[in-house]
Amino acid sequence: MNSLSNIFWLGTKELRSFMRDFVLLGLVVWSFSVAVYTQAQSNSQELHNASIGIVDEDGSPLSRQIATAFLPPYFKAPKLVQEKDVDHLMDTATYTFIVVIPPGFQRDVVAGRVGTVQVNVDATAMVQAGLGAGYIQQILTSEIGKFLSRNEGNFLSRSQGIVESPVTLAVRVAFNPTVATSWFTSLMGIINSVTMLAIILAGAAVIREREHGTMDHLLVLPVTPFEIAMSKIWANSLVITIATGLSLFIVVRQLLQVPVAGSVPLFLSGVVIYLFFATAIGIFLATIARTMPQLGLLYILVAMPMNLLSGANTPLESMPVLLQRIMSASPSTHFVSFAQAILYRGAGLGVVWFDYVFVALVGGLFLALALVRFRSVAAQGG
Repeated sequence: MNSLSNIFWLGTKELRSFMRDFVLLGLVVWSFSVAVYTQAQSNSQELHNASIGIVDEDGSPLSRQIATAFLPPYFKAPKLVQEKDVDHLMDTATYTFIVVIPPGFQRDVVAGRVGTVQVNVDATAMVQAGLGAGYIQQILTSEIGKFLSRNEGNFLSRSQGIVESPVTLAVRVAFNPTVATSWFTSLMGIINSVTMLAIILAGAAVIREREHGTMDHLLVLPVTPFEIAMSKIWANSLVITIATGLSLFIVVRQLLQVPVAGSVPLFLSGVVIYLFFATAIGIFLATIARTMPQLGLLYILVAMPMNLLSGANTPLESMPVLLQRIMSASPSTHFVSFAQAILYRGAGLGVVWFDYVFVALVGGLFLALALVRFRSVAAQGG
């Protein structure tokens, strides 16, 4: 009981110290608010309001029908441009796409000859260029098919290269019906911030004691290195857990209007389990680094690969097999796995319990290692 009391009061001291450190306090607020919002709004992976120009040299009903088929929110209203201006407009990035419909296009299509439409694409806008080119091809095929079906009694000749499909696909998108990037990036931004801040705050708490000379003061008190380390872990974990819950409610649900399918308390309980692992890494790195700049360099070497390869940015299945096996032993991978299962798919404890147990076991082992290292360094005078 005396040990628990020491851990509690040392933790409250840590919380007061954190509240007076405006740099770290600002980093927490920014990471769970502005950073999450801007990442969700600026990193779009879908076609949205792409600028498009039309060079209509045919002037036929078919060419006009095609021009009116490019609709919001995928494309802006098409603008008619002159063929002689195409190179200049593409060079100045006035349009992402310019579709050139040649003279006699409708005549060739109706006669069963192969018609050619030129699509100029500004590939410096990589996401919109790749997606938009496919959308334009689908729109052209669809509009030509509609035009011919009206003129040929709903029969599309094979000789014209357009074959009526014997199968109608009914595609249903699960968990993200609009395929909106913000639904994914906002929640993954929170998950990445949890790992980043857990390491930085826990590590900074140890280094701050050393730089201010208060570590020696703590060691002469009737407290053990274990109690000092555990107080920093629970205090910083509490700050991050509260920030995560507020970010989910205010930024994700209210500002971004992203639905959360599963139980937020279940997710936050998983965050608490994972934080024992992440804060242990912070303490372990702080026993190696002597200053905050050194801690920052170690963070880049350890934490950034963990975030990038955890599955929050690229699915684990898309990585090389050897890398998949290595990352499957990392609690960060299992953290992302159960977070996605709960927040996106509404999974319950019966689905994510294995990830919880794995994170708890590996986190416990690493926590023990960090505490042994911290006790050794503290015994040597910090």
